[in-house]
Amino acid sequence: MKIINICGARPNFMKIAPLMRAFGKRPQIQPLLVHTGQHYDENMSNLFFKQLNIPEPDINLEVGSGSHAVQTAEIMKKFEPIVLEHKPDMVLVVGDVNSTIACGLVAVKLGVRLVHVEAGLRSFDRGMPEEINRVLTDSISDDLFVTEPSGMENLKREGVPDERVHLVGNVMIDTLRANLDKARESDILARLDLKPRQYAVATLHRPSNVDDPKVFGRILDAFDHIQRDMPIVFPMHPRTLHNLAKIGLKDRVDSMKRLRVIEPQGYLDFLRLTGDACCVLTDSGGIQEESTILGVWCLTLRENTERPVTIDQGTNTLVGTQTDRIIAAYDQCRKAPPPTDRVPALWDGQAAERIADILLRYA
Repeated sequence: MKIINICGARPNFMKIAPLMRAFGKRPQIQPLLVHTGQHYDENMSNLFFKQLNIPEPDINLEVGSGSHAVQTAEIMKKFEPIVLEHKPDMVLVVGDVNSTIACGLVAVKLGVRLVHVEAGLRSFDRGMPEEINRVLTDSISDDLFVTEPSGMENLKREGVPDERVHLVGNVMIDTLRANLDKARESDILARLDLKPRQYAVATLHRPSNVDDPKVFGRILDAFDHIQRDMPIVFPMHPRTLHNLAKIGLKDRVDSMKRLRVIEPQGYLDFLRLTGDACCVLTDSGGIQEESTILGVWCLTLRENTERPVTIDQGTNTLVGTQTDRIIAAYDQCRKAPPPTDRVPALWDGQAAERIADILLRYA
């Protein structure tokens, strides 16, 4: 059974790694790895492949950056000949990036079975490009593998037949659990002169936060308050770095003596950095999940989340982008340790194994 597996952006790499391992254990499965090249610099791509022991991609489409339309179209144009040449039994896509929907559309239009891992997540915010990708990919997929109960409920409400939907757990957590011991050996705290639980970590990349100077300014006002209490380490996404200068906020950031802007980090260093933080301030979906397992407070700088289990059973709090709300949530973090015993069902490091076993039914 030949499966073409798609990865394209940094969040995909953590999801595809355990799947490639699980497929590699099963001689009935012939996995082929296609990297679309949506993220292509050293820190965002190659380093992750090395650290997570992902095999070199069989094919790299090297599409690079571009607008949503241009990037999606380029991936489709370059992926179609791959499917025609290799004639896979199925195409597997993960997550919610442009590579996900682009390769999914190519597969179904060529009559190839489509598998979506991390299906059913919904923020109910159509202003998020990822939400459009999620909804559309789920609507055309043949097999939908779900990380949390809300995903099952969402897909049922959308009319997806029960037999196509499987609650299997979270492949991103498979990767975290498999690499936690290695991450603890990272020396990043020593390199940055940080002490456990005495610093915060920040990440920002969503257009709604980093494109609007008023919103970004409110968040930076909160960061200014927090950095007076403890250092904030800010591995800055290239898009965010570009926007700082573009919208006139670079001087504001430079004026904060304990807001430490660093380059994007490899997986192991970033896992150690977040795992020992007092709290994480982020608009990332994956970090909401990781912090839940790491037992670190996560203050999500959004008004919604597609991962509600991280609030119900984890360490996540939605704080929005108003300065006073962010500061109030941070002050609460300083008063009480996060819960460390609440782990969502099936987030046990075996999700990829479950997925592989289910797909073997088609062999």
